[in-house]
Amino acid sequence: MFRCVATAVAAGLLSALPVQAQQGADYPSRPVRVIVDVAPGGGVDTATRLVAAKLEKIFGQTFVVENRPGAAGNIGAETVFTAEPDGYTLLASSPSPLAINQWLYKKLAYDPAGFVPIAMMSRIPNVLVVRKDFPAATVQELIAYAKAHPGALSYGSQGVGTASHLTGVMFMQLTGTRMVHVPYKGTAPVLTDIIAGHIDLTFIQVSSAYAMHEAGKARILAAASDQRLEFLPDVPTLAEIGLPISTDTWNALSAPPKTPAAIVARLNHAVNAALKEPDVRARLRELKAIIGGNGGPAEAAQFVAAQRRQWGDLVHAAGLEPQ
Repeated sequence: MFRCVATAVAAGLLSALPVQAQQGADYPSRPVRVIVDVAPGGGVDTATRLVAAKLEKIFGQTFVVENRPGAAGNIGAETVFTAEPDGYTLLASSPSPLAINQWLYKKLAYDPAGFVPIAMMSRIPNVLVVRKDFPAATVQELIAYAKAHPGALSYGSQGVGTASHLTGVMFMQLTGTRMVHVPYKGTAPVLTDIIAGHIDLTFIQVSSAYAMHEAGKARILAAASDQRLEFLPDVPTLAEIGLPISTDTWNALSAPPKTPAAIVARLNHAVNAALKEPDVRARLRELKAIIGGNGGPAEAAQFVAAQRRQWGDLVHAAGLEPQ
């Protein structure tokens, strides 16, 4: 009887293996859609297209990149969230739909925590930028000036609730300063007014600010990153100054809820391999991006969850009410 039971158990385990293996082993067997939640041309879009091109070679299948911008990423996110969880519709997104929007919108047609993170493709840190004639050469001098002139300084952002806005909120909290927030619609007008001297400073992605810093049109005082940026070795991090601020625009690849773990793992492995390719790494460095691809799906999920908590705390601290 024992032998019969053991044989039956073994047979059951063996019969389950092909089903589990099939979920990942034959994937993908047809074209895959990658929905990008922002417009073409930016860092998120470029990184996605670089990785998608490599995935086509790895899998021998077409990966169609489709931009669905609008509503702070909500349109693209909803498209993927409601798709079949079979790995053939994926989301390449900025932080907004996965970590920020739930704190800014009363109703979303998707659950940000329901997505299955696959891999982090890239991260572009934010930097503290001041107008070229700003009367402070260091962050410490900026803080002293702001304390001596409460409410006199203005900082621009890409809009209410964006990373640049909330990074400024965090900066004021930690330094005990008070500045006037000036929201814009996007990156370009912020940089235009920094160069023109219409606003004093901004917290914005380094990929957008680097060229004008190099040209002397504005100055980068510090990086909101975990360590100094290799292309700005003389610029300190805010953490070095005693301000534990680390914010960036990251690009995550995610799948709809309930996507099989075998498919997620297979995609994660392929994305990590793509990000090790020399031409991909070279192009991402040109974009001033920190290259991802160093962990499994669990690490990606932990990162997104931590980001969701961080931005939630900042939205509450800023006193923003969901609209």
